[in-house]
Amino acid sequence: MQPRRPAFVEIFFNIFGSIRQPLVVLDVYLKVVKANRYFYQMFDVTPLETEGYLFSDLGNGQWNSSKLRESLQEILRENSVLTDFEVTHDFETIGRRKVRLNASRILYRKSLSSQLILLAMEDVTDREQYKENLEKQVTKRTQELVVAKEEAERREKNAQISLVEIHKLQEQLEAEKGYLREEIKLEHNHTKIIGQSDGLKYVLYKVEQIATSDTTVLILGETGTGKELTARAVHDLSRRKDRSLVKVNCATLPANLIESELFGHEKGSFTGSHTRHLGRFEIANDSTFFLDEIGELPLELQGKLLRVIQDGEFERVGGSKTIKVNTRIIAATNRNLEEEVRLGRFRQDLWYRLNVFPITMPPLRDRADDIPLLVDFLIAKIAKRMGKTIEIIPVSAMEALQQYHWPGNIRELENVIERAVINSSGPKLRLVDELKRPANAPLSPSKTLAAVERDYILQVLEQTNWKVSGKNSAAEILGLDRSTLRARMSKLNIERL
Repeated sequence: MQPRRPAFVEIFFNIFGSIRQPLVVLDVYLKVVKANRYFYQMFDVTPLETEGYLFSDLGNGQWNSSKLRESLQEILRENSVLTDFEVTHDFETIGRRKVRLNASRILYRKSLSSQLILLAMEDVTDREQYKENLEKQVTKRTQELVVAKEEAERREKNAQISLVEIHKLQEQLEAEKGYLREEIKLEHNHTKIIGQSDGLKYVLYKVEQIATSDTTVLILGETGTGKELTARAVHDLSRRKDRSLVKVNCATLPANLIESELFGHEKGSFTGSHTRHLGRFEIANDSTFFLDEIGELPLELQGKLLRVIQDGEFERVGGSKTIKVNTRIIAATNRNLEEEVRLGRFRQDLWYRLNVFPITMPPLRDRADDIPLLVDFLIAKIAKRMGKTIEIIPVSAMEALQQYHWPGNIRELENVIERAVINSSGPKLRLVDELKRPANAPLSPSKTLAAVERDYILQVLEQTNWKVSGKNSAAEILGLDRSTLRARMSKLNIERL
């Protein structure tokens, strides 16, 4: 007769069943004693098909690794732990995945037969794939620039050209490698836009409509609405997607450094410039350049930016040589640039160049239907980072989140959820922020999708002086056939007064 397990062991089994990570308990013979539901979901099996079977027999014996068996047996002998043991496994339902294993011994009696092994699994495929893709970008771009460098060297040998072009390619290679390495270090928690509201669907429609062209895009919206995610979506659907999106935030750089960061500088052009520095525009050659918070760009630099947009050329700080680039521009701002133009703080000609294809991000208060999806995603991300499990969201808490005005939008929502997770001691989410609706806050989104579309078509028609078809017409800017545009104008009752 098997000895009865102590009560604390039974409690342990009850607790580990609720943890959102595949877990399995093995006995001294490496047979499955118990597993939680996330383990069963990963393997697409039932407890009857699992408990009492050798762990190495699961999944057609793909876990039958001598190194893994030896490591698990060593845990029992030496009371050691198994950390970051990675295996590749073919799952029937989710395909080939890379899984990281961690294990430790559980001893509830001193006898050998009373020892158990707790084995935790973590699917690291997506994380490893992301890192691998960025590394591939570095390698691919390095190879491209090395080939270009070799071609320049050949031309120099045959035609006795100067070494300037070779040096330029070397500089671009080093600058771009450095930028990509920094991108690898960044933690991209999420690169997809979450939501299903009409306002967000319209944004995604506009993204798909413009992505494949090289047209300049201006993304408008309040702080925290996800303007950078939209810029990344445009880049990822474009012909330049094989190159990294290069970005700069005009609001975070000091005024005396932003010109050098954008356009680069020559050696000795100012105090402390001991070497030549390539700017972000040169790094973004043949790629996409995202200028966040464009409304913060100093007025004296706006003319230089306008020249790049119009002619694709500029000079480094302290230099006289004209540099040409082929860069697609995406800009974003939370300011009213038309008002900034009226106040003399933003160049009107630059505003016209940027405002070719505007995309307006809806504020979170107009996306109440998306809040439950965003809350689920944020709780899963934050709770995992903190080692907590949150499974219950009270109806009153969700109602408070959906009714709040959210002046800080998704960024504010993430902060509220993080504080709630920190203050939740059990599986139930506990809001600590007092979310009150401002007196002037609307109770529901003020515009339908049709109204948003009508306003945008009107804006483009007024911009083109109501030129429906032909070159530089509303139909060309909107990416619609002339007949399709006229049909939409008729349906939406759009007439020139």
